[in-house]
Amino acid sequence: MQLPVYSHPTLTVLVDDSDSFLRSMSFQLDPMLANKTFHDTSAALAWLRDSVRRDEVPLHVNFDTQNEAPDQCNVALDLERIYRISERPQRFATPSVLVVDYSMPQMNGLEFCQAVQHLPCKKILFTGAADEKIAVNAFNRGLIDRYIKKSDDQALDLLESEIACLQKAYFADQSETLRDLVVLHNYHFLLDPALAAVVQELSRKMGFIEHYIFPNPTGILFIDKHGKTMLMMVETEQGMCAQYEIARDSDAPPSLLGALLERRVLPFFSDADGDGMYSRAVGDNWHRYCAAPQVCHGREMYFWALFELPAHYFGAPLHSYARFLHEHSVQGSVAA
Repeated sequence: MQLPVYSHPTLTVLVDDSDSFLRSMSFQLDPMLANKTFHDTSAALAWLRDSVRRDEVPLHVNFDTQNEAPDQCNVALDLERIYRISERPQRFATPSVLVVDYSMPQMNGLEFCQAVQHLPCKKILFTGAADEKIAVNAFNRGLIDRYIKKSDDQALDLLESEIACLQKAYFADQSETLRDLVVLHNYHFLLDPALAAVVQELSRKMGFIEHYIFPNPTGILFIDKHGKTMLMMVETEQGMCAQYEIARDSDAPPSLLGALLERRVLPFFSDADGDGMYSRAVGDNWHRYCAAPQVCHGREMYFWALFELPAHYFGAPLHSYARFLHEHSVQGSVAA
């Protein structure tokens, strides 16, 4: 199990020519699964093409034509832009999973899936019993990611389970290129199943539904459905040594230096400029910035603790998923 670089709730798009079936399915789905319905395939295709955003990946390509060969380029990664995805109110409207009926008059479900094959959305074909062989063939060809028979007694439960699974797969795919780059910047824990298990358990216990890797200090930003933020700071043994050395070189009080040496505290100097490390301005008030670290034994030893993230790390209050769901329910799941 590996952690995606970021993850947040997304939109499930339901496409079926029966308006009444769509209303029924939309009503019965878990209210935490936001959805949008279409009974017109042309309208669905147009909306999807306009809605899928490709500007979230924080990579910049720089062609240095003076110092490099014409076919050479440098790729820069802006780590801060990853957690700032959380500042976008429309992040929850990202379509990640499509649930498509097979038998539709304008185009069948496979033709629809083929038309959006270039989009990163995951696809579930919702079929009648007679369509199962067609669905199996489409799955084997990679045209769809799952198929579910409408006649199954547990169809709705299975659908919810597969949507949740494919939403995770969506972010795993989105993170594939990014993860290879960020692990070069002290984010080795993204590849460690032991740390991933800690994150999963924290999210379950504390109701976190979004996470983003955080640049300074290294860690993970968590957000719950009400928009409350917490920072999981993650340090390795090497990072703890760096904390001590910077504090020592900044004439930190002996009490802090002793606590750092004995690994009794993990500090996040959130009022300080820059990377959250100790500065002389903190002085003897260091206790208010520290937490007792938890230890995760994975491929290496990780020290971690949760901290509240001050508001100055964001440009404005975050648009919460609870607010998005309320606005979405007021507007209704509009069938085009």
